[in-house]
Amino acid sequence: MATAQAQTNSVELSVPGMGSNHCAGIVSSSLERLEGIETVSTNIANHRVVVTVAEGGPDAETLKQTVENAGYDVADVRRGDERGERDDAALEEAYLSQAKKNLWIAAVPTTLIMILMMPHMLMEPIPGYLAIIAVLAFPVVFLFGGAATHSASWRALKNRQANMDVLISMGSLPPYFLGLVGFIYPMTSFIEMAATIMTFHLVGRYLEARAKGRASDAIRRLIFMGAKTARIERDGREEEVSIKELQRGDIMIVRPGEKIPTDGEVVDGESHVDESIATGESVPVPKEAGDSVIGATINKEGRLRVKADRLGDETFLAQVVRMVEEAQGSSVPIQEFADRMTARFVPAVLAIAVLAFGAWLLMPETLRPVLDWGAGFLPWVDAGATPLILALLAAIAVLVIACPCALGLATPTALMVGSGMGAERGILIRSGEAIQAIKDLKVVVLDKTGTITRGEPELTDVVAGPDSDETEVLQLAQTVENASEHPIAQAIVAGARERGLEPGDVQSFSSTGARGVTGMVGDQKVLIGNRRLLEEDGVTGLEALDDDLARLESNGRTVVIVAAGGKALGLVAVADGIKEDSARAIEGMHAMGLHVVMITGDNERAAQAVAREVGIDEVQAGVLPDGKVEAVREFQSRFGSHVAMVGDGINDAPALTQADVGIAIGAGADVAIEAADITLVRGQLSAVVDAMELSKATFRKIVQNLLWASGYNLAAIPIAAAGLLHPMIGVVAMTASSLSVIGNSILLRRHRFGEERR
Repeated sequence: MATAQAQTNSVELSVPGMGSNHCAGIVSSSLERLEGIETVSTNIANHRVVVTVAEGGPDAETLKQTVENAGYDVADVRRGDERGERDDAALEEAYLSQAKKNLWIAAVPTTLIMILMMPHMLMEPIPGYLAIIAVLAFPVVFLFGGAATHSASWRALKNRQANMDVLISMGSLPPYFLGLVGFIYPMTSFIEMAATIMTFHLVGRYLEARAKGRASDAIRRLIFMGAKTARIERDGREEEVSIKELQRGDIMIVRPGEKIPTDGEVVDGESHVDESIATGESVPVPKEAGDSVIGATINKEGRLRVKADRLGDETFLAQVVRMVEEAQGSSVPIQEFADRMTARFVPAVLAIAVLAFGAWLLMPETLRPVLDWGAGFLPWVDAGATPLILALLAAIAVLVIACPCALGLATPTALMVGSGMGAERGILIRSGEAIQAIKDLKVVVLDKTGTITRGEPELTDVVAGPDSDETEVLQLAQTVENASEHPIAQAIVAGARERGLEPGDVQSFSSTGARGVTGMVGDQKVLIGNRRLLEEDGVTGLEALDDDLARLESNGRTVVIVAAGGKALGLVAVADGIKEDSARAIEGMHAMGLHVVMITGDNERAAQAVAREVGIDEVQAGVLPDGKVEAVREFQSRFGSHVAMVGDGINDAPALTQADVGIAIGAGADVAIEAADITLVRGQLSAVVDAMELSKATFRKIVQNLLWASGYNLAAIPIAAAGLLHPMIGVVAMTASSLSVIGNSILLRRHRFGEERR
């Protein structure tokens, strides 16, 4: 594997005109024809194409030339080993600026043409009208936006490709040249139509670029959210350096209100950090020495000294951006149908346009009743026009109305908005397939530790015997356990502190392994442990605690007995605490009709106790990590391929991969974002419900977009071929169709999650 990697390299190309899956398909197929190409990955969300080239394969310049020959300009080429600041936004801004410039240059002469056309047609003919509009329309049709369109069309046709620019060229060039015939033979002018079609095409390109920019705002905000400089300690003094000059191990000084420059570990200081950009949670998180922090989060009040751990592409923020981009460039199974349609669409449209032209030219009288009917309510229908005019109008209308832009934008625009919204809430959707799969889920398999529970023990119960009180029991337990490093001991100490107690002095401390600990507190020998330890030491009064001991253990608690002076005083119980939102999250899953299963390596009694508390439907206890994969397979055989697995993303990785949808749940930079289809930065289980809601809402938008776009084309093309649609109306409708799909995707941002609705 290592050898294979050494013999390949990647090249990234920025292709601004690649605005739909249809365009991406043409670019991909052109590159794949070259020898030595391993893979081609297109992402229309950021107009990027990443090509993996085998050793001895084509160089970057050849790849660029191939894409340009397919009809698409290449704005930027970067080899995989070339690193630098991201310039996606700058390229997109340059593309938008050029689109706006072309639009204005085209709009001014086209507006003048329209102003002149009205009096010429409705009042007195304007002397030299044809020459005037031919001159005004020339820069619109042949220069600026027109030149780029026709150049792309020619390159595409020359390489036996048929992209959307071909349709626009064939819709604008013939009308212009036919209009020039008017200089030698009296006939209706089509030059106005040529200029209008090209101008509306440029309007569509500009508005589409603006709308897509809005759809990808979330990822742009993420990219530019990081700090630009860092204040570090060097040679005993503080100095400010560029973020690019940071080195691993540098000690960064972060003052109140400042952004943390990069991922790291707090080495000194206490504060609260606003991690909302990573987790979506608005409540600041307490931080002290030893805690990890995420770059670009905000230090709220205390001064922190932070050791830099991760830089550049290694940081959590960079991983989030990369994951969102993967989601935006990923495919959804339903899109495969649309891709097959668009691959054959342009050739089919050209064929329909030729047939429409021939039919109106050769059989005008047979088709004229259609025009007579349409003329009754459509003001642009001229039933008395000559067969040639009718044939041209029908063919051109078919060409301009049929651009499959809307169909190609249906999925990526919804994915752009959905994945951006998810990133803002700490929901990182990596796979487009998961978005579609979630709607069919029947089972959700949950890991227990760290998913439903907090993953660390905490003090839950203190029970005093007949001759003692809870404070005495807990004080003695805290004092002795303070000398132990065991997690249960530390949970007792921390729980006692939360109740206002502080440990006393212990002498002669000793541990007996799994059975417990002993120590001298004052002149009393204190034992804390299981029944066996205390019975071996001759402790009395154990029978009085039996009922409470059985009750606590049946509820999944780990219980230790506290004895002093040879007599049992009481019980102290700890348990892996359940997250506050777990029961609510599982209730939300039930509301979605899901069967919720918990799989854990813990014992049956503890697992059942947790299941009862949070409302789990089915429990499998005592399952080792390897057994989780088999358990997921079992549910897939029982319920079909409709199983999601939720785990911590590290030791649950095999099960996450086996599941139809893998959801990794974690916190901050420790989350293993490569382990699943969806990664949740927040540690709360309720984020799983939010992720499912968002995925379902995104898929609904994709379906709505595809239905609208395909329905629009299926309805519009026959109307245009029948001569009932003027080409200029058609180009407006085509632009409106693309914008409606983008607008519908942007409306996804209005979705309210369960917590927000409450």
